Amino acid sequence: MGKVLKPGVTIKGTKDGLLFLLDDSRPFSALLSELKYKLDNASSLWDGPDTRVHIKIGDRKITREEEKELRWLFAPRKNLLVHSIEAAGGKPYLVDEDQGIQLLGGTVRSGQVLEHRGDLLLLGDVNPGGTVRSTGSIYVLGALRGLAHAGGEGDETAIIAASLLRPTQLRISDIVSRPPDEWEEAETSGMNFAYLLGGQIAVDKMHHLNRIRPDIEWKENRFRS
Repeated sequence: MGKVLKPGVTIKGTKDGLLFLLDDSRPFSALLSELKYKLDNASSLWDGPDTRVHIKIGDRKITREEEKELRWLFAPRKNLLVHSIEAAGGKPYLVDEDQGIQLLGGTVRSGQVLEHRGDLLLLGDVNPGGTVRSTGSIYVLGALRGLAHAGGEGDETAIIAASLLRPTQLRISDIVSRPPDEWEEAETSGMNFAYLLGGQIAVDKMHHLNRIRPDIEWKENRFRS
């Protein structure tokens, strides 16, 4: 009698939403195929109100491309909001890749968390209740109305820039921004950026970047051709 293979993807309901457990002993490509099958073939199960999704990938690391593939599987299910991806023991789940600035497109909606290692260029908006975290700088070609945390591993030279800077909160390294109601007084035309100055978060126009922080100008020009 043949051995019954246990599922590589286990789904559990919790008080915080849905928990997806991915078996770290299986090839990641096989897990993606199994997850896609489960999402595509139980349509009525996923119908309903917005639900947070927490994904645990076990004792493994994945690449940025693998993370994008994983998130894309949930994209057709608009009510399933990927809130977190975690490796065992709270360790970083992404392979440490020095790829310069990473370009991503889309809207970070309320309840969603976008995490990235390195510098991030987001073509889209960050809605109220949405969160973007990066170990490097964050550039949003759109409206930043949620929370943004740059320099997440202690990089105090990181900046946060947006076409429309109206965040609920900004963080650079371990410094937290002023109350959100004060952002209403900021100048609205053109792109603004936030940076650390004297232990506090300051804001200026993007074209002043090279004058205020020449060290950042050199660092942030590591674009790949």
